[in-house]
Amino acid sequence: MAIDPTARLSRDFFARDSLAVARDLLGRVIRTRTAEGETAGRIVETEAYRPTESCSHSSRGRTARTASMFGAPATVYVYFIYGMHHCVNLVTAGDGAAVLLRALVPTEGVALMRARRGPKAPDARLCAGPGSLCRALGIDRTWDGLDAASDERIVLHAGVPMGDDDVLVGPRIGVVGRPEDVALPWRWRERVVPARRGVR
Repeated sequence: MAIDPTARLSRDFFARDSLAVARDLLGRVIRTRTAEGETAGRIVETEAYRPTESCSHSSRGRTARTASMFGAPATVYVYFIYGMHHCVNLVTAGDGAAVLLRALVPTEGVALMRARRGPKAPDARLCAGPGSLCRALGIDRTWDGLDAASDERIVLHAGVPMGDDDVLVGPRIGVVGRPEDVALPWRWRERVVPARRGVR
């Protein structure tokens, strides 16, 4: 049975181990709706996090900042970092487990993305990196706690899942924790992305 690429991903999609969800999100499409308009992009890079490893925000237990990480699968967890960037995660099965979205290839609302990112942002980097991705999509801390399985402001579409030949796996970027956790190969990314220079 053919998959409808416009179909919304259900809560069951996210109610799995974070590693499985992180891999399976490649090729899916995220769409955001704001008063400014709609933007969308194909997911091409993700990272998985579990509460049992020291790199995860949830490893120290529930706090005011991380409460959404302990929500139901498909809950949106947004945090602010370095005093300048928002990062968006999607909660998976397992208390405190989630997937960070690291990069997209824009598919809709590119003009709005450019306006949000500023005139100096090259097209190839509009959604390259978790901070740039959130800015381009209009996501900030007010989105923390939304339900990606039902809220119309943020929708995950089935898109076209990537085959294994198109995927590279390696350690996460910029994480802090025990050496063995930092080295975990929990980052998935598209092997070849045209016009996406500089995205790791």
